[in-house]
Parts: sequence; C-alpha cells; structure tokens
Amino acid sequence: MLRFALVAFVLGTAWVHGLPAVPPAWVSALAGVAVPAACAAWGRARPGCRRHRRAAVLLAVAAFAAGSALALARIDLRLQDGLSPAQENVPLELEYLVTSLSTATAAGQRFEATVLDPPAGVPGQVQLSWWGRAAEVVPGERWRGTVLLRRPHGTLNPHGFDYEAYLFEHGIRATGSVRGQPSWLADDAYASFDVAVQRARHVCREALRRALEGKRYGAVLAALAMGDQAGVDRRDWDIFNRTGITHLVSISGLHVTMLAALAGWAVLQAWKRCRWDGIRLPERHPAQVAAAGAALAVAWLYCLLAGWGVPARRTFFMLAVVAGAAAWRVPVSGSRVLALAAALVCALDPWATLAAGFWLSFGAVALLILCGGGRWRQRDGPAPASAWPARVAASVREGARAQAALTVGLLPALALLFQQVSLVSPLANAVAIPVVSLLVTPLALAALALSVVPGLEEWGAATAAVAHAVFEGLMVPLQWLADTELAAVSLAAPPWPLFVLALAGVVWTLQPRGLPGRWLGLVLLVPMLAYRPARPAPGEWRLAMLDVGQGTAIVVETASATLLYDTGPPYGDKADAGGRVVWPYLRARGIRRLDDVVVSHADADHAGGLRSVLAALPAARVHASYDLASADIGQAVFSRCAAGQRWTVDGVAFEFLHPASPRGEVPARARNAYSCVLRVRGAHHAALLAGDIGAAEEAGLAAVEDLAADVVAAPHHGSRGSSSPALVAATRASHVVAQAGYLNRYRHPHPDAERRWRRAGAVFHRTDRHGALVFVSRQEGLRVARERESRRRYWHTAP
Repeated sequence: MLRFALVAFVLGTAWVHGLPAVPPAWVSALAGVAVPAACAAWGRARPGCRRHRRAAVLLAVAAFAAGSALALARIDLRLQDGLSPAQENVPLELEYLVTSLSTATAAGQRFEATVLDPPAGVPGQVQLSWWGRAAEVVPGERWRGTVLLRRPHGTLNPHGFDYEAYLFEHGIRATGSVRGQPSWLADDAYASFDVAVQRARHVCREALRRALEGKRYGAVLAALAMGDQAGVDRRDWDIFNRTGITHLVSISGLHVTMLAALAGWAVLQAWKRCRWDGIRLPERHPAQVAAAGAALAVAWLYCLLAGWGVPARRTFFMLAVVAGAAAWRVPVSGSRVLALAAALVCALDPWATLAAGFWLSFGAVALLILCGGGRWRQRDGPAPASAWPARVAASVREGARAQAALTVGLLPALALLFQQVSLVSPLANAVAIPVVSLLVTPLALAALALSVVPGLEEWGAATAAVAHAVFEGLMVPLQWLADTELAAVSLAAPPWPLFVLALAGVVWTLQPRGLPGRWLGLVLLVPMLAYRPARPAPGEWRLAMLDVGQGTAIVVETASATLLYDTGPPYGDKADAGGRVVWPYLRARGIRRLDDVVVSHADADHAGGLRSVLAALPAARVHASYDLASADIGQAVFSRCAAGQRWTVDGVAFEFLHPASPRGEVPARARNAYSCVLRVRGAHHAALLAGDIGAAEEAGLAAVEDLAADVVAAPHHGSRGSSSPALVAATRASHVVAQAGYLNRYRHPHPDAERRWRRAGAVFHRTDRHGALVFVSRQEGLRVARERESRRRYWHTAP
C-alpha cells in the first residue's frame, strides 16, 4: 500500500507541469481532498480484507492530491518572484552575489547570482552573462553594477528542448547581461551553505584544471570527478551519445555508490578492530550502523561536490533509506527503497520531474530491480576458492543480462526523449563501465584530492596524467565503435499511444523466467520502431518555420521529398541552430536525407548551421546565391540559384524568383540583395520564402505575374526597409511570419512592416512570440499551428 501511495505522490507532483496556467485555488482544493482521504484510508487499513484494498486506493488518491498541492504551492511562490515587464531590458543598478560556478562562453562567461535587496519587479535569482570578462568570477563575490535583465526566454520547436523549463526548474527567474565595468564590493564565501559549497567546488575545479592543463580529455575527467560538464568538447559528446555511455561521463549513481561502499567498508573494518576503555567498539555500537553512517556521510559530501543533481539525489536518498533500514533492522525491498527515494526527491524539488534525467535515472534502477526479480540478493558467506571461476562467470552473465535489460528497457524512453538509440551500447558499456568506474574515476578523484592539498600538487598532476592516459586509451575503441555506420539509429518521435504500448511490451518482456510468452512483449516495440509521421498527399505540402532566434530555417515537406531553406544562426564557437534545432526537428520527423538545401545568402544568421546539418544527414542538391563549391557539402550537387530555375516534386512546384542571374563574388554589403527567393506552389496553396531582400528587390518581385501567396516569410525578418506596399499588395498573403530573436538588437520585426501586412488583411506571426509555425496545405484548407499555443506551459514567457 505504501509503494502505491509513494508512486501516486510522485505522479501528483509531475502532472501539474503539463498545465498551461496554475489557478491558485487548486492548492486549497487538492489539500482539501488529501486530508480527508488520508484519514479515511488509515481508518480502513486492515490487511487482508476488501476495506484494505479500498484504503489503499484512498491513500493513493490522498498522496496524489498532496503531491499536486505541494507542487502547486511551490510553483505559485516561484511565479510571484518574476521579472516585471516594466523592468525588462531596462538598465538597472543592482548589487548581486555570485552563487554558482561560472561557465565559459564564446565571448565571456555566464553565472548565477542572487540579487541583494532587489527593487520591486526584480526577482531574487538571476543568470547573468559578462561579455569580455577574462578573469572568472568566484562564488561568494559581491558586485555592484549596471545589469540589463530579461524574462526567461528560449526557442520553442516541436520535439525540441524547452530552455525556459530548464531555467524555471533551476529557480532562475530572469536572465541578463552585465554592462560596463561593475564594482567589486567584497568576498563573502560563507554567505550561505549553498554559496560555501559552490566556493569549495570552485577551489576543486581550479586545482584539477592546473593538474590537467593541456590534456585533451581534461574536461571529461573534471566531469567524472566533480560533475562539471561545461567544458566537455562537442565531438566527445557525439561519441558518448552514439556509443550510449553518456551516463558514465558524470557523477553517476554507480560512482556515488562505489565511493560510499568503499568508505563504509573501511569504517566497518576499522570499527571491528578498535577498542574504547578496554571495550571493543562493536560491543558499544553495531559496526554495521557505524559503516552505514560513514557511507551515507561520504555519499552526501560527494553529491554536494557533484552539484546535487537528480541522479546524485536519487542515489543519496536510496542509500539513506538503506542505511536507516540497516540501523533500525527493518527489512526493505528494492522497489520500496526506489519509491521512497523518488518521493523524497519530489518533495524537496517538485520540478525534478521536468528533467529527463529523473525518469531515466529512476527508470534504469527500476529496470534493474525488475530484471533481478525485485529482491536484494545476499550471499551466505565467502565461497570456496574453487568456486571463484564460477562466481566470475556468473557475475559476467549477470552484468550482461542487466545491460541487455537496460538497453531494451530504456529504448521507449530514449525514442521519446532523444529519438536516438545506440546499437553498440551493450558492447561499449561492457568495455567502458569497468574501466571508467574502477580505474578512471578513482584516479580522477585521487588527483583531485592530491591537487587541493598544499605540497602534493605534483603527485596530483602525476595521478591526473595516469587517469588521462587510461581514458585516452579507452577512447580508441569507443571512437571506432562510434564511427561504425550502424552505431546509433535515429527514430521518429513516437506518439504517446505507441510509447505506452512499447513500455508495456518492455515490462512484459522483463518479467521473471518461466512466464510463458514473455518474449512476445518485444513485438509491442515494433509499432514504435517502425513509426513514421504522415507525409502530405501529392499536391500538398507541410512547411515548418522553425524558431531559431535571430535567423531563418524553414523545412518544406512534400509526399516524398524534403527541402531545407536556410540553416539558422551560430550560437557561439561550439553550437549552432543546425545542430541544436534543425537536425533534432528533422530527426523527430523521421527525415533521414534532404533532397534540396537552399542557402539564401552568406550571412551567418542564414548559413550558420549549414555545416552541422550536412554532417548529420546527406543532401542531394545544394543551392546558394554564393559559391559553395569549395565548402564541405559531401556528395551533393551544387548550383547557384537564379530566377527561372524550377522543378516539380509530388505535384508541388518549386521556383526561384530572385536573383535575376548568378553573380561571381557578392560583396558583403550586397548579400541581402542577392538572396535566393523561392516560391512553393502546390495544388491548393502557395508560399513565398523571401530571404533578406529589401524594398528595391521587392519592387522587381511585385512585377512577377501572379505572385499571390498564402504564406509569406517576411523579408529581412520584418525590417523597416522591407515588406514594401508593392510586395504586400502583390502577394495578398493570408499569413506572414517574421523569424526573429526575442528582444533582438535590430528591433525586428519593425512595427511599420507589421502594420502594413495587418492592414492588408494578413495574420502576422512572430517566432519570438509564437515559437515555431507549422503550416499544412490540404484540400480542406490551410492549417496553422503555433508552438507556444499548442505547447503552452505555466512557466513560458507570455507573448
């Protein structure tokens, strides 16, 4: 009964995060349900009778209501601590305390801070970027200076990452940038317990950086030792993802458990041999209790060093339950331990369920418990020497069985969350788990411990060098596995019914041996694995204007072909819209190749993601207004776009309307004027993709016969000098979309351009306010979906 109640509590905290808004009255209403239901449940709790089953149901209802009420109350408090629109993008003189490790960015650094004595309308917890700052800020430093704040905002695309949810989960209620030169006020390393922990993490990171200076995989070792993943190279993440060992490149539950077990074993051995006043310590207090306490203390300290993430919290609370059960000699099963740990995590942090790591972490442990029959196996003492070979063989078989269970069991979740499954994961983990867990991580921790002790820095550097050499050797087979053609398989994002069906098949397959037909559960995975989203019918098209910030990326699908118009902007030195937005969207749609890629012109906000897109999937043809023949476009056929070029696919006609003729070298100042303008005409509707052309080029377009278009991508993101009256009159558009970044410095789209389209009767959409726009042309009519409306959540910034 208790397990069901704990699971209901977790689900109660989770479901509220799907609400588009949070009515405050719900808190008292759910609390009013929880209290009487709990009282009625305890009053009927008599095992072995029908009333007992009813009591279990009532207790689960009470726990569900209590979890929901707790989450809603915490949500309401956090929503009240938001940035007022009146204070947005306004220079503010603030005093703030640095509360987190700084993260290096392409042009500076980013860190979290607490605003001291915030004025009205300014939240207490913010995330700041300091451009051009060379020296790192340190947790505990107090500064005062001019800050420009914005409400939390991120791009929002179908099946894409929700950055605003991430910020809300971490309690960050505003983002901003430091302007000018702020004044350093003081260093208060012990302002709070959290600040002291972050200061200790900073000291450890700096010591480890010195020990690992110049090492290729130094950032990976830092992630293994203290959970700081910010510096891991993007190429390394690709290898880890393709081989399925991403869970190892962090402070995983396995590492915490191993370190805690080592500490517990050491205390247990010492406790058995120590005396106090002539009396052996085990006679005063049980050695197992002392060992459990030491293991729990070490696990807590290590989890703090790791940043207290969801996997670390899960591991700590599971160890705490086991330690408590050992201390009070209470028998406990693995499922009860897992359920209680999940409830404790959600009670302390109701937003934990927003993180994919919560479900993957608890799901992996649940699979292991299910695979092992749900019992914690105990051995009756040491085996004889002759049994060790058999013991080793049995351990290998058990490990292989557990890895197979995880590979199959997590497949539905990985397909839903990431649309990618590693086929080489069992082999890669069989090699990486023992090497990383038994060699690299202990060596990295030893290097960290030695590096922070004055006088032992050289020993720390030597130990770090050994750890790096071992990991560097491990990367050789992992690189080979990642480079194989079938290392990982991309899957289309499955709908919820297919996901639930696949999950049921996994649970059925992992039932204990002897259950007839349990392998038939794998058949239930087939619909999810074979699923492909519906394509348009011949003569129809589907057009997605992605939210990439200040830039353009548009995907056009027909019955059998896919065209990508522009690839979005770069997001710094290590990321761009092609890898962060375009490729994940194409993968979720089940698209494995591009028939045509059009790069309207060479500006970074249109061509910045080209390299990432072409590295992710092949393209048959690439069109651009500038020379791309020397670029890395693989086996694609390159051509310069020019007016008059046309082709027809699946009854949909594609035609370039501009520029008039190809030109050799296009000067930077003339790039916009030579943008490739593409018209898409199906059997029922037409669309016009205009790049960054201005009023002069629009005048030429307006002279084109029958320029009418139902959907128009606003030229130059809706700038003041574009969207001329001539173009507006010629297109007679029903829908116009301006792809622009939130509060961008160009002030796109301009109110004058927007006003001209609206006066002509068009519906004006903006990706910064509405997220991605998806238009579907059908015989029944033109359908449009705005991501921020269809996926509205209470934490999203209001348009």
